[in-house]
Amino acid sequence: MRVIAVSDIHNHITSIDLLKAQLSWADVVILSGDITHFGHRRDAEPIIEIIQKSKKTILAVSGNCDHPDVEDFLNVRGIGIHGQCRVLDGVVFVGSGGSLPAPVGTPNEKTEKEIANLLEDGIKDAPADLPLILVSHQPPYNTKADRIFNGSHVGSRSVRSFITQYRPVICFTGHIHEGIGVDTLGNTVVVNPGPLNGFHVVRADLSTNPPEVEVISLKMK
Repeated sequence: MRVIAVSDIHNHITSIDLLKAQLSWADVVILSGDITHFGHRRDAEPIIEIIQKSKKTILAVSGNCDHPDVEDFLNVRGIGIHGQCRVLDGVVFVGSGGSLPAPVGTPNEKTEKEIANLLEDGIKDAPADLPLILVSHQPPYNTKADRIFNGSHVGSRSVRSFITQYRPVICFTGHIHEGIGVDTLGNTVVVNPGPLNGFHVVRADLSTNPPEVEVISLKMK
């Protein structure tokens, strides 16, 4: 299975044009939240429709800058995995949208307890004998993915605890725009491509052991 993961589109529809080559390569497209920029369902819909034209399987969670009705829309389209699990070709995907409270206040925020509960809801029906992938808009605490401009770590301890307990193969995340890169937490690869208008995307080939995971630059035409 080949996966591309995109995060923090923030309504930059024109940036999606840069994904054409990657969409052709991928079997599955992961959207790790902040599809809109403080937007609603009507703002998310044209973005999702553009990506769905690729005919690839899409799995998505909302971000803290998406209003709650965006999550409802993802579920209606059959691509939402917030607090849910999905099994594709022998791989389990569990998702968690939203984020911890942000300094400026955003429309889709969770407490650590709420994040922990959502993750437990997602994993409870997951087959234990299959490899696990976590899609979390909020990155785990104390990794490259959650480090902000001043060097502080602002990730979730609940996401970190989930990773420590359930040991997913990969955690696809986003939210922290400057937290671009690949890190490891135990045997879990934690990867944040940063915002799409920063022209990066994650490519992961799950057919290799261990999976090949990298953040690649999207070349502008």
